[in-house]
Amino acid sequence: MEYFIPYLLLGSFAGLVAGLLGVGGGLIIVPVLVWLFSQQGMNNEIIVHLAVGTSLSTIIITSISSLYAHHRHGAVQWKVFSMIAPGIIAGALIGAWIARYMPTKVLGSFFGVFEIIVAIQMGFAIKPHAVRTLPGKWVMSLVGSVIGCVSAIVGIGGGTMTVPYLVWCNVHMRQAVATSAAVGLPIAIAGTAGFIWTGWQQGNLPEGNLGFIVPEAFIGIVLASVLFAPLGAKITHQVPPLLLKRVFSVLLLFLGIRMLMA
Repeated sequence: MEYFIPYLLLGSFAGLVAGLLGVGGGLIIVPVLVWLFSQQGMNNEIIVHLAVGTSLSTIIITSISSLYAHHRHGAVQWKVFSMIAPGIIAGALIGAWIARYMPTKVLGSFFGVFEIIVAIQMGFAIKPHAVRTLPGKWVMSLVGSVIGCVSAIVGIGGGTMTVPYLVWCNVHMRQAVATSAAVGLPIAIAGTAGFIWTGWQQGNLPEGNLGFIVPEAFIGIVLASVLFAPLGAKITHQVPPLLLKRVFSVLLLFLGIRMLMA
């Protein structure tokens, strides 16, 4: 329990950011967990896998809360969700399987590059333009498999990819965000299941682990993030959103570079 307080602090900050910006906390949780796990002397060969798997497990809880809120306002496009969900689930399982065979340095570098791309997109407010309509279910499923795969590899709920894609396909921003919240749940569930299974195959895990999931970190992060997300949502109406995003983009850039250098 020595590191439970740092887990609570991490969950508090991740929840606050999620409430402020409407983004998942995986981009913060993963690099900070890598550092915390290294301080605990966990196996360096799987340290990024542990961070990614644990991050995905926390998203199960936070996405349920977010999904419920959006559903109450009738913003979730369930038809769109049903078209993309099969690919999302398959992709997340495949992503967890791929991550299992990626050396921790490669996995960390992949995460770092992805985070830097998100930081640039957010810092320069690069937004997609609606230029087409939604494709058929097979194309949607294929797109979902790519989103699910990448999301599972980096330990996020997929909103940074799902929202721009849906907006590009002429889905209103509010509905795209709400539907993305729904998509985050199957990504988290399938990805977590994949990291539990592949972690059990790995062996040499820290005592008490559930595959690549660290239960103590999961509990601390979830408890705090659920409490602090509403506070972030309240503060967001008092601070210019563009300023928030630019400040957050600098943090993501720093964390991404740190992951590349680790």
